[in-house]
Order: sequence, then C-alpha cells, then structure tokens
Amino acid sequence: MRRRSLLTAAAATTLASGCSSSAPPARSGGDARRGRLTYGVWDVYQLPAMKRAAREFERTRPGVTVDVQLTPNGTYWTKLRTACTGGSAPDVFWMNGPNFGLYAAAGQLLPLETTGADAALRPGDFPADLVSLYRWNGVQYGVPKDFDTVALWFNKELFDRAKVDYPDATWTWQDLIANAQRLTDRKRGVYGVGAPVRAQENYYNSVPQAGGYVISPDKRHSGYADERTREGLRLWIDLIHRYRASPSLQQMTDTDPTQMFQSGTLAMTYEASYNAATFYADPELRAKVDVAPMPRGRRRATVLHGLANVVYARTPHPELAREFVRFLGGERASLLQGKYGTAIPARNGTARPWAAGMPRFDLQVHLDALDYAVPFPSSANSAAWQHKEQMWLAKAWSGDETLTGATGSLTDAMNQLLAQERKGRS
Repeated sequence: MRRRSLLTAAAATTLASGCSSSAPPARSGGDARRGRLTYGVWDVYQLPAMKRAAREFERTRPGVTVDVQLTPNGTYWTKLRTACTGGSAPDVFWMNGPNFGLYAAAGQLLPLETTGADAALRPGDFPADLVSLYRWNGVQYGVPKDFDTVALWFNKELFDRAKVDYPDATWTWQDLIANAQRLTDRKRGVYGVGAPVRAQENYYNSVPQAGGYVISPDKRHSGYADERTREGLRLWIDLIHRYRASPSLQQMTDTDPTQMFQSGTLAMTYEASYNAATFYADPELRAKVDVAPMPRGRRRATVLHGLANVVYARTPHPELAREFVRFLGGERASLLQGKYGTAIPARNGTARPWAAGMPRFDLQVHLDALDYAVPFPSSANSAAWQHKEQMWLAKAWSGDETLTGATGSLTDAMNQLLAQERKGRS
C-alpha cells in the first residue's frame, strides 16, 4: 500500500505552477568529485536499502557524503514543489511516472547522457518502457530505479475451505468470476475478490487485457470511449453488482481491500509487486497466501511502472549528482536493493535476489510478467486527468452513473486536459 497513494493525482495537479520553467543552470560546487549530496525518498520501508547504497557510494569516494532525506509520501510532492520554487530541492530525488512530465516540462530536471564516457545510464541495461517513461522531448532525465508488475494474490486457506483449486496461468476472466462467486461466503464476511477503483493494480491491467487503451500513443486522445476499454472496466463493476463476488465500493472505501486481504476477508486481490515484502513480513499471513499470474482477458497483459532517480536542475554538484544516479542504476547498487526485498531492481539481470529473499512466494510470477508488460499510461500532466479518471469511474463503480455515461464524461474531460497540454507546449 505504500506506493499506491503516489499514483493518485489530486495533490499533484498544480505542480507546474510551483516550478519555474526558467530555472537557472546548475552551478558547480568546487571540486566536482567531493561534497555533500542530498537524496530525497519517500518510502520508510526502503530507507535502509537507500542508506546502505549511499554508504557504498561514499566508501569508494573519499570526501563525499550523501544525506538520505525521508519525506512521508503524504507530503512528498507538496514539499518537493515548494523546494523547487525556492531552489532548495534535493540534489537527487525519486520520481514517478504520473508526475515526471510536470517536472521535465518545467525545467526542473537535469538532462542525463545515455552515450559516451559520461553516460549516466545505458538504455539497453533497463526495460525499454521504463527508460522511455523518463524521456521527455527526446532527452533522458531519469535512471530507472525499480519496477512494479501486478499479479493475483490469493489466500490458500480460504481456497481450501471452499474446495477451489488454486489459480494458475490458465485462468481467464471467466475462471476469476466463477471462482470468486464460489469463494464468497457472506455468513463469514468473506468475498471472493476485491474490485476497487484502483488504476495501477486493477483497470490499467484489465483495459489492455480487453484490447482497449487509456491514452492514445501520441498522447492526444483518451481511450475511454472505446468499447474494448469499457469492457476492461466492466469486469470490476460486474464483480460488485452482477456477480456479487466483491465488497461494495463503500465497503472498500471504509476498509482498504489490501487490508481486507491481510485480515482474511478477501480470498483474492490484484496487487503490485511492492506489497510482497509487506505480506512476507507477517509470519501468519506468509503461511496462508501465494501469488499467481493475473487471469487473462482477450490477451495477457500487466501494466509496467517503476520509479526513477533524477537530478535537480539547480544542484550545486551536477557532476557528482550524475555520478550518484549512475551508481544507483549500476549492478552493485541494484543487487543491494534487491537483497533488501522492498522493490524489484530495474536493471536487467538483478531481480533474482528480490524473489529469492521471499522463497515462500512464487515471485517469479512478477518477474515473468515483464514478458507481457504494457507501458504505464502517461502524458505531460497525467496527474490532472488521473484525478478526473478516479472521480468519474467511482460513479460507475458505485452505480450512480452508467458506465457509458461516466466514461463519456471522462473522455470529454480528459481530451480537454490533453488539448491544454498541447497548447502549453506550443
């Protein structure tokens, strides 16, 4: 649950106004290989791994110190916006897909070389979709740090009690629906599956599985008027209202579905890979749950997202900061991150320690999902239309609006915001 709030956009829609598009160029702070760097992160669970990586960087570079600064995710973006305005943002900080375009367009990020001796990253060392997620107008601004895929987590104890076979790679949506109904036991307060209005974990997967799309490849049009897109959304609405195999939207608003799963009142939940460590940390839960590929629709798909390390455009230590993000994206730091188990390293060939550290779970499922992953939907101001997305889709999930009506209104709002993006860039 620790990353999900970062992909909800309400607090981020005004970021651009807090970041001047005429930021002064980076200044050199004396010896480019010595000095103090600040590193902004938001996840307390990843703090030990990030501090260890910082110490490793310091150890090989005498005269360098890295101050890892934790800002809780609820205030991270607000604080970062203010720091951009005042010229005091961390030298290096975490970035995500929904907010990247705002900071890149506002000139707040330092370009990173991808070729030559000064390259901060070699694109071929990372999944292509993660590299492109942090490229703006042909310029690279982020080094991928980690990645997330989504899979179906299930409670073996509840499956055994209902005499339902565990899910596997053969499951389709029809299997999900039928077995979720069999697993639902209202007398015990148990539902087969959670169907919340979650983007990354739920409908950003079912939409491409149905053959639909959220945003057109040229970032000019919403995909929510497409009938295949609606098919991908209808799955969740039907699980609540037609098949009665999921809690209501109000129930899932009152109690987060992941918490329902942890407490044993949900038999299945779609979860991103970053929650694996949370589940593993609970010995009782660890013995009861496991993970399988998501049931497929017309095709198999999972949305791919991941964080990146970026350099502040006004850092007084641009060379050192670039060197630090290069180190963070290297094999040594990536393997270290995977060993701590809180996130899957983005660098190719370094993910095995993450899965190996939690042997009770079949985490290869999350790694294999890279083979059929689709890019995370984004544009220059993803935050603005994702806010509208949540607002209108919640009306369809609750039954207050028809799916056609809600997606029609969402399409209009999203297309208007995308048009404003193009106007702002012209």
